[in-house]
Formats: sequence, structure tokens, C-alpha cells
Amino acid sequence: MKQLNKTQFYQWNQYRCAYDFHEGQGVPLLLIHPIGVGLSRQFWQRFINSWRPNPIYNPDLLGCGDSDMPRIAYAPIDWARQLQFFLQTVIKTPAIVVAQGALSPVAIELANIEPDLVKAIVLSGSPAMSLLSRDTSETSHRIAWNLFDSPFGNAFYRYARRTEFLRRFSIRQLFADETQVDSEWLSTLKQGSDDLESRHAVFAFLSSFWRQDYTDRMTKIQQPVLAVFGDKASSISREGKGEKVEDRLTDYLEHFPNSEGVIIPGRNVLPYESTQEFVDSIAGFVRSHSERSE
Repeated sequence: MKQLNKTQFYQWNQYRCAYDFHEGQGVPLLLIHPIGVGLSRQFWQRFINSWRPNPIYNPDLLGCGDSDMPRIAYAPIDWARQLQFFLQTVIKTPAIVVAQGALSPVAIELANIEPDLVKAIVLSGSPAMSLLSRDTSETSHRIAWNLFDSPFGNAFYRYARRTEFLRRFSIRQLFADETQVDSEWLSTLKQGSDDLESRHAVFAFLSSFWRQDYTDRMTKIQQPVLAVFGDKASSISREGKGEKVEDRLTDYLEHFPNSEGVIIPGRNVLPYESTQEFVDSIAGFVRSHSERSE
């Protein structure tokens, strides 16, 4: 069983970025953690402990975990460029990218800017396609960012990292079974949000810089894509509310040229709440794309 390994670091631009590495055989997995209060690469611990074959690279995105936390209005392309550098200089070989939730645009951007180093993509619990298929107002994003990037935002983040708030939000938006919102989950979020500088990445996400029209970029991705959704998948945005999970999956299969999909028990954080089901659901896909290129 893999255990969380010692934190390693690399320099990207002027920033120090963190990751951990887990040995294995075959094509490596590159994990992309979600953005949220207290979230970082620690999100993947249960998955890492349950996954056996492949080597795993588990980085902290800039603004999260043990990476530097500059005051930046991050967009998916920023994190994609960080991971492009990571692929080029640390992994140095094509990898299968596994992206969680609304960080699927990072995987999409990465496959477009570095196609030779992205062998395949797994998307876990991605947002409703309606959120990724039309541009939203850059002005509205900036207005929201400026509001969060203020004393109001500072106060809001202090409130949002309280254990009771994190518990209520997790039950309401993330988990199918509220008993899964346990002390392990809450303590991880609390520890991850102790540094107030972690608020910048969260505020960039809440300001919706990730909401763009990715349809053209999706159609250019020729690599195999596996979309995994929970049977209780939900949306935090009006556009996705009331959507059937089967329809969400169909939307993804229609937008990616070389794709397949599966629905498993769970809601929105499948690698954590339904770890073994998630591992089983992607094992065949990863295995079929795990032979190293000559």
C-alpha cells in the first residue's frame, strides 16, 4: 500500500512548488486536485493508498498546500502551464492526467498546450457541460475577484474555514452520504486552510475564472478521455441543477472525440467518498493506456 511520501519541491518561474511521488510500473499518473477551502494534493491520499500499479505524481497547484501562495487571480491556463513545466522537467514522459471536479479545464488546457506529454485523461465528477461550453463575462469575474480581494474576503475566508461551515457545505454540496464527512475530511480541510494566503486560489475559483467556452479545445483533444460521474452528482450553479447524470455523461461523450464514460455510486468527490469504486472504474482504462511508448 502506498503511503504519503516526503514532500519534494521544484521551481517554476520564481515560485516554489510542491509534490509527492509514489513508485510503480508503467505510465505515470499525474493527479490534479480540486480547489476549495483547505483543499490540496492531500485530497488524493485515499486514492493513492488504494491504487497499486502505476507511478503517481501528486503536485500541489500554485496557491495550495505546500506550494507558494502568491496573490494571483488564477485561471486554468495558469495551472496548466505549471503542470506543463512539471511534465517537461520532473516527470519527463507522457502521463495519464486525472483531474477532479471543476479543475477539468486545467486538464483540457494542458492537453492543448502539451499534447505530446498527455497520454490520456480521466475526468472525475466534472461540472455540467453548460458551464464549460460558453464564455462568461470577464468583467463579472474581475468584479467578483476585487470583492473577494478585500477585507470582506479576508473575513469571509476566516468564516468559511470554520469546522461547522465546512461540515455543512460538504454535506450540502459534495457527499452523497453525510457520514463520510468525517473527522479525517474536516481536519484535512482545517489544516489546509490554516494559512490565510490559501484564500487567493479559492477566491479565483469562486470568481469563476474557470468558466469559459472550452468546446473548441475539447474537440482538438485526440487522446482517450474517460469521464466518471457519481450517480448522485449535483451542481452548485443554476445551469446544472436538475440535470440528470446520464445527460451530463452524454454531453461529455459528445464533446470529446475519443471518449467513454461510467457512472458509479457517489456524488461529487468520488476519489475520496467512493475510493474503491473509483479505482475499479478507471483501472481498465488506465491499464489499456499504460504501455510505455517506445
